[in-house]
Amino acid sequence: MINDRRKREVKPIQALKTIISILCTVILGLTCITASGQHINYRENSGDWRYIGGDAGHTRSTPLNQITAENFENLEIEWSWNDASFGSTPPRSTPVYANGKLFTVAGARRHVVSIDPNTGETLWSFREPNTFRWEYSMRAPWGKGVAYTEIDGRGVVLIVTPAFFLYALDAETGKPLEDWGQPVPLDGFEETGVVDMIPDLVRDWGPWLNSGQEYDPDIGIPLELGYITNSSPPIVVNDTIVVGNSAEQGYNQTRTENVPGDILGYDVRTGEFKWKFHVIPRPGEVGHETWENDAWSYTGDVSSWAPLSADPELGLVYIPTNAATIDFYGGFQPGDNLFSASLIALNADTGERAWHFQMVHHDVWNNDTPTAPLLMDVEVDGRMIPGVFQATKQAFLYSFNRETGEPIWPIVERPVPPSSVPGEKLSPTQPFPTKPAPYDVQELTHDGLIDFTPELRDEALEIVADYKLGGIFNPPIQKDNPEGITGSIWCPGELGGTNITGPPAADPSTGIVYTISRTNCGWRTIVPGEERDILLERPTGVTIADYAVGLGTPNGVRGPRGLPLEKPPYSRITAIDLNTGEHLWWIPNGGTPRFVQEHPALQGLDIPPTGNINHSALMVTPSMLLHTAIGDDGETPYMFAINKETGERLGSIESPGLGMYGMMSYEHNGKQRIVLQTPGQLVAYSLASVSYTHLRAHETREDRVFRRLR
Repeated sequence: MINDRRKREVKPIQALKTIISILCTVILGLTCITASGQHINYRENSGDWRYIGGDAGHTRSTPLNQITAENFENLEIEWSWNDASFGSTPPRSTPVYANGKLFTVAGARRHVVSIDPNTGETLWSFREPNTFRWEYSMRAPWGKGVAYTEIDGRGVVLIVTPAFFLYALDAETGKPLEDWGQPVPLDGFEETGVVDMIPDLVRDWGPWLNSGQEYDPDIGIPLELGYITNSSPPIVVNDTIVVGNSAEQGYNQTRTENVPGDILGYDVRTGEFKWKFHVIPRPGEVGHETWENDAWSYTGDVSSWAPLSADPELGLVYIPTNAATIDFYGGFQPGDNLFSASLIALNADTGERAWHFQMVHHDVWNNDTPTAPLLMDVEVDGRMIPGVFQATKQAFLYSFNRETGEPIWPIVERPVPPSSVPGEKLSPTQPFPTKPAPYDVQELTHDGLIDFTPELRDEALEIVADYKLGGIFNPPIQKDNPEGITGSIWCPGELGGTNITGPPAADPSTGIVYTISRTNCGWRTIVPGEERDILLERPTGVTIADYAVGLGTPNGVRGPRGLPLEKPPYSRITAIDLNTGEHLWWIPNGGTPRFVQEHPALQGLDIPPTGNINHSALMVTPSMLLHTAIGDDGETPYMFAINKETGERLGSIESPGLGMYGMMSYEHNGKQRIVLQTPGQLVAYSLASVSYTHLRAHETREDRVFRRLR
């Protein structure tokens, strides 16, 4: 373990803000504004978890403190909920808890499910009728959850389906809302409670208007024009539902045409369309000049498939985006390609841009932004700043004033290598944050190769001799290149740094963020577009690009004898103080995998803890950091309790499966539960054998004050 700082106290001014807010709300019946955007992390009911990230700032933190570091190892599984009857899918959906119920999605149909928080019993479910749009969706099983809101005191669950319909469901019954949305002229669809969003997406889009086609709600967008789907829930910001989207995976694209992933806003009370933000700027809009060769008129993607965050007080919603059409090659769309690979702040009521920052110019590395922006206030040089922080695949944590977009610490443009691929023109510079420092490996050198034994190191050197090594912006190279090498390697790769299944978590009371990252150096080699295109059954678009991805894997180059190519740790957890921009500590994420421990070439060697070869779930509580990982035996899944100040392991409990993507916590009938996502099921832990009265014995003085105020 690396430990640079042993202790950090809660900022008195931040604690005072929280106390004042509670006093105003509970005693005076008023809403007091103590700092810009303070209530993004405040919960009227501390036992709720109303967003998939816990709060509007997506901190994945809970204020509940019945389960503490002292009693953590007394946790028992109280109930589990299995998704087998809905079609088991990867565990990416974090439940929300509100008004006494849990809500989530399950299966490739993305069924909406209500679950009893006491027993795990299914209360109701909702399923969308079949369409070609659903059948074609490549992201059908990957729903990350639902949004919850209240309309005139009525609980409402909002969901975007793989077919790109928006639903509003009554939280008590699961029935679509009356007098909301508009009818869909397809068999099986309800008359109300649903919005077909594709007409709103394409209503002013040139390729659709020029196609002369009649709209078919079963098909949606014809594949020769593009494809749109969704993998994350919408977010409600005051009176507006903001909807992101996703396209076909860029590594499965070979053609230049696609629909832009424009951001849509809808009225929360009626479902009426309010606004659209063009992620590929039209003539006269900011950033239009960054799309050369008239690429703005025919290409697309730049979707926001990661969850969104919001500051309701400022009325801003924060949009992370991915790259433009076709991963790893952009020769047909020269320029920086704004708003690809960006963080965009929009006025939630109007859709107008407040500010933006592009984190990768002309992205050809699949450096899409994989997790929600994280919002909390920090104190920098004695000044309170409303912060927004974006973790990335590059292992950078970009830091901004969420109201103005001004970087908290300087971000500088630095020269990066040019591409040798014919027709490709990369940006000569890329933005590098000066603080915080990167939290994982950003370049593969000979010194970074496996060196457990001289023989393994020699084999590793022989492997990489056929590759061009480099840093985070080492460009992809084409097959049959003049250098005669297999490909180029950059770090982190597609599955490295921060990624989908490992969102960061933060402690709003201290301003500390905890990232979970993977040391993964990837490689991709592009091939002639025709060579890749013939392998696709239903390609999107018409015009085959000069190049498309052909060789390589997201998992990177295999090392000697099946071992990782890089030195450990293979994954890590890093604590970063965003009041100072400094790293506090880091630890390996879990134990050393069994295949490493038992590898014949490593027997008799003292192998340090390597961490798992994957991401894990994180959650912050008042007394500890929780994470999931494989244990010290290299194969048993656990949930671990970690000292937030030092990184020291405080306790562990065995899990029925490896928890990935997220966990959450809620209080129901006076008892706190922690819900863990594992393959095929949700697992709820509680101190089942301990009375609530006994639990209160573990409260701090501050806990008792807060409880009495509620």
